[in-house]
Amino acid sequence: MSKTIVVVGFGPGISTAVAEKFGAEGYSVALIARNEARLSEGVKALAAKGVTAAAFPADAGDPASIAAALGKARAQLGPVTVLHWNAYSGGEVGDLMVADPAVVGRVFDVAVVGLLAAVQAARADLKSEAGAVLVTNGAFGETSPQVDALATHMKAMGVAVANAAKYKLVGLLVQALKDDGVYVGEVMVAGAVKGTAFASGGDGIDPSRISTKFWELYQARGEVRARIS
Repeated sequence: MSKTIVVVGFGPGISTAVAEKFGAEGYSVALIARNEARLSEGVKALAAKGVTAAAFPADAGDPASIAAALGKARAQLGPVTVLHWNAYSGGEVGDLMVADPAVVGRVFDVAVVGLLAAVQAARADLKSEAGAVLVTNGAFGETSPQVDALATHMKAMGVAVANAAKYKLVGLLVQALKDDGVYVGEVMVAGAVKGTAFASGGDGIDPSRISTKFWELYQARGEVRARIS
């Protein structure tokens, strides 16, 4: 039986590593993001590794757009086995004290609304022994005075709010989907990832460590969260 992973928020770093890892394990890979050139390059790179892959441009913060992309992915590659949510939001809000409240509200478009829309669109497919929702999150979503102080100092308050909301949503999805047999797992990344705009030079967390952790969580289907720094 064919297996398909849908990677939403495709780009350099974690999502590329996850696509390569699952592709190497025999999964077809659907890539979703707004950047069509990046998607095309990703499909070519995966094909060069012998992985069946296809691209579906969409806005992860637009429920209709993400649902339509998932429908196209399903039609071309088959039922969705795994949904990997790697889309990022919140960067447009640095300081909550001066940000336009209307703009602050938009940090939830990707972290909550888009993720929820994707899960709803894929839910029927995910109801299987192998079905799973895998979520990338950042440590700014953790609740502690130290994390809050750092997010404030770095003017990453929008990211912190978005990540915290996503953290809560993951917990709710665990409960909401458990009767369907769908595994939900999250990797909290505490640091910049190599190959991304947030890492300087060759520094940062190797994305292959994160993709391996996602695979381990998925295979074990027990623990919900892991943290990598």
